[in-house]
Amino acid sequence: MDDNTTYPSGLRLADRRVVVVGGGHVAQRRVPALIAAGADVHVVSPEVTPAIEGLAGAGEVTWHDRGFEAADLDDTWYCIAATADRDVNEAVSSAAEERRIFCVRSDDGTRATAWTPATGRHDGVTVAVLSNREPQRSARIRDEIVEEMRDGAIATQRHRQRSPGVVLVGGGPGDPELISIAGRKALMDADVVVADRLAPRELLGDLPADVELVDVAKLPRGRSAQQEEINRVIVERALAGKRVVRFKGGDNFVFGRGYEEVIACREAGVPVTVVPGLSSPVAVPAVAGIPVTHRGVAHEFTVISGHLPPGHPESLTNWAAVASMSGTVVLMMAVENAPAIASALIAGGRAASTPVAVVCDGTMPGERTVLATLGTLADELAAQEVRPPAIIVVGDVVRVAHPERFA
Repeated sequence: MDDNTTYPSGLRLADRRVVVVGGGHVAQRRVPALIAAGADVHVVSPEVTPAIEGLAGAGEVTWHDRGFEAADLDDTWYCIAATADRDVNEAVSSAAEERRIFCVRSDDGTRATAWTPATGRHDGVTVAVLSNREPQRSARIRDEIVEEMRDGAIATQRHRQRSPGVVLVGGGPGDPELISIAGRKALMDADVVVADRLAPRELLGDLPADVELVDVAKLPRGRSAQQEEINRVIVERALAGKRVVRFKGGDNFVFGRGYEEVIACREAGVPVTVVPGLSSPVAVPAVAGIPVTHRGVAHEFTVISGHLPPGHPESLTNWAAVASMSGTVVLMMAVENAPAIASALIAGGRAASTPVAVVCDGTMPGERTVLATLGTLADELAAQEVRPPAIIVVGDVVRVAHPERFA
């Protein structure tokens, strides 16, 4: 089978059942794009990666914690066989064929009835490339087309650097369109991508199939990879001659422990470079229509990690000093401790009537803004069932953005 016998077509999967059999890294690459297409995604596997576990916990996919059964494909529109067991994949193919369902095979494209193209998007246009099951070639052609669309040209061939080393890439606040061009180029040039849960997950689906994906997803109260282990992995792969991208959400140096990774690379003699990302404490309020500074209202803003409550022995924040400042306060990782922080700011002199905006799932399809004051914040968080991730903005800039709410 070759590309000359395929018929390209676009699938509209919104609200249609799609089954992914397998819960490993291949599934992890494919599932986010299916979610983005609005599909009703069902993952069938006795084990899944931490990232897929997180998607299931958030209600974005349905996880069936067991082996595959032919009945899983009943009422299904599209399926992906992505296990490491050829017999299981063959069973999925057979069940799909019986039901006239197009099926992608991760292990053997010749046994599949559909292939997953290398896709890219720019300015409302989706580019899909199939090149006879050569994923590296497909990805590079796709990337070339998208770059030239961005640059306004189509035919110029780019030379890509693939020397060994580590590149720290900030992925921005979550929307895959908000990663920098340099960051996306670095991803497509990688031999190894070391990604965490908050990195823009849809971009992982664009990686060539031969790129090693190391999942260091940090699930709340769940499995985690310690920073020392992350340092070890990126250094080890780079010393083995690989080009490694450490892929994180936001910016690597803003509460990201990125510089610890720089130090580890330098101590090991590994070349390391940095591609900055849009930092969530600035980008998320901006996308939500809230300025962190405004002429005549706020000439300063302070970004604070709220993962420790006021009074915690390991906290380095002087909340009384923060309360005495007149500018904007932006809180990250603070949903759980927000009521205690609001009380500390009021005790330090901030008015209980100070406007507050909580931007949940910023830049993502489910983004919403919850408005409150320091005095009502605890009640609003509970009433609106706010859960991480969220950025909390405290100050009169919220009044500027929402005059209808704060007269």
